[in-house]
Amino acid sequence: MTGTVDARLKELGIEVPQPAKAVANYVGYVTSGNTVFISGQITIKDGEVLYKGKLGDNMSVEEGQEAARLCGINIIAQLSAATDGNLDRVKRIVKLGGFVNSTPDFVDQPKVINGVSDLMVEVFGDKGVHARAAVSAPSLPLGIAVEVDCVAEID
Repeated sequence: MTGTVDARLKELGIEVPQPAKAVANYVGYVTSGNTVFISGQITIKDGEVLYKGKLGDNMSVEEGQEAARLCGINIIAQLSAATDGNLDRVKRIVKLGGFVNSTPDFVDQPKVINGVSDLMVEVFGDKGVHARAAVSAPSLPLGIAVEVDCVAEID
């Protein structure tokens, strides 16, 4: 079903992929009432893991922001599945949890996670404004630089 959010995605040149399948004993999302809990999304595109590295070592803040944005696109894919393809059912992005693979002295985790926060506002407008966490991790799965999970409210 095409709606306002789909038109905005098209305007932004964002192609939403099929949601990634879980690789262990979990699911991509769980819906409880009107709340959707989306599992941590990583930097995978077309089956390829991108943005491997560590912020503060071999990856720039700008590359980290691109990685976070890709996580956000994968979150939108999970939201699309949770709303039967009707992203206009998203009432609010409630919270994002951003994990940044970084060195102990790296302090720009919030700047990195802005990559996904900015995307949510670009796509969902005021409904995309959210609470969030932006934390450092000594490592992340597959050596990726960023992982982001999400809580959203839907109709």
